[in-house]
Amino acid sequence: MESTAIWLLTLGGLSAVIIFDLILAVLRRNKETTMTEAGIWTVVYVTAALVFGYFLPNWTTDPNAQKEFFAGWLTEYALSVDNIFVFVIILSRLQVEKTKQQLVLLLGIIIALVLRGGFIAAGSAILEKFTWAFFIFGAFLIFTAYRLLTEHGGGEEWKEDRLVSFLRRKGATTFTIALVSLGFTDLVFALDSIPAIFGITQDPYIVVCANIFALMGLRQLYFLLQGLLERLVFLSKGLSFILAFIGLKMIIEAFHGIGIHEIKLPHIPIEASLGVIVLTLIVTAVASLTATRKDGSEIV
Repeated sequence: MESTAIWLLTLGGLSAVIIFDLILAVLRRNKETTMTEAGIWTVVYVTAALVFGYFLPNWTTDPNAQKEFFAGWLTEYALSVDNIFVFVIILSRLQVEKTKQQLVLLLGIIIALVLRGGFIAAGSAILEKFTWAFFIFGAFLIFTAYRLLTEHGGGEEWKEDRLVSFLRRKGATTFTIALVSLGFTDLVFALDSIPAIFGITQDPYIVVCANIFALMGLRQLYFLLQGLLERLVFLSKGLSFILAFIGLKMIIEAFHGIGIHEIKLPHIPIEASLGVIVLTLIVTAVASLTATRKDGSEIV
């Protein structure tokens, strides 16, 4: 278990990065974010996550902490890319100016961090007291996987809900409507992502850090992938497999947790989970890029 000092230092450092990003977004609110700039910042944030995970064993006593962090971060990051599909549709449908997109994205991400913080606290408390909750979380992830596997169009199905229509009638600005829409979308996605990472680790410190690192560079990743998302045609299928795998893992852990040993179920080590997640993401990316190149839909 991490000490209070480690918690404070980590959250203080990550909060400083988020505040810096917010100040940068405010200062550059009237400028468009170029692909080059977005690419550089994406590399910076990904490198920061890798460095954090590399040095993680220096301040934690859990021998599996590093592997759990990387598995959780990769899962949350992949789900964040799926979020971007919806973000692109929302901002384009609402016709948000490109110069305003980075600010609304960052504020939406901050809302997501607050919402996920509440979900993490609640999820951790529930799983600590009620082992059977793993059955519910696991079943929910498998259902989500099925929904991802069978859905068509993904984010293209986004439509104005009653709240957005209400805000329009009340004269809310496009910026406000976009911010509310992204916040609501983040809430919906949190319902999938938080159970997913609890299927990898129950350490609140790792859960929080993996989520923050996955969301910190989402604004820059949006501008980097905005023109490339059409090529990730198998992303939902890959995420579906990952969520189903984690859901099954949670159900197996639930059987072990409540002491039912009559059913001989294997224990899935974190090394296997990390390997499945990495391999699935690689196969998904390669298959998507290969398929879109063959059918001529490659974006120049």
